[in-house]
Amino acid sequence: MYPNQDHSLYQQDDIAIQAAAATPHQLVLMLFAGLMDELVRAKSHIVAKRYEKKAKSINKCIDILNGLTAVLNYEKGGEVAANLARLYDYCVFRLYGASHQLSTELVEEAEKILISLHEGWIRLGSKSKKNG
Repeated sequence: MYPNQDHSLYQQDDIAIQAAAATPHQLVLMLFAGLMDELVRAKSHIVAKRYEKKAKSINKCIDILNGLTAVLNYEKGGEVAANLARLYDYCVFRLYGASHQLSTELVEEAEKILISLHEGWIRLGSKSKKNG
């Protein structure tokens, strides 16, 4: 095993431990953190013409967005959950376009939306802590 692989396995174990102990809100924040990092990687792969890596990064982003959509609670969340689902779907649509058109601009469009959503999730956690 190469040293970098060893580090990667430890990182995966650490993430798995954090996820196992996390609240649903913390899990969403963890997913967003990974998503935001991957969007940056996707843009750099497009710029550097690393198309295979670009495809993997975009696919990871889409998988995370699909995961975020899948865990929405439509009963409790109502219209907010439905709106989030539409925004996640729109970002998936833009990322597919970015992948096919090799467009960092389309990635950035999705990224701007997701930054706003991420900030909202962070604020929600702050309010919960104050009220809890």
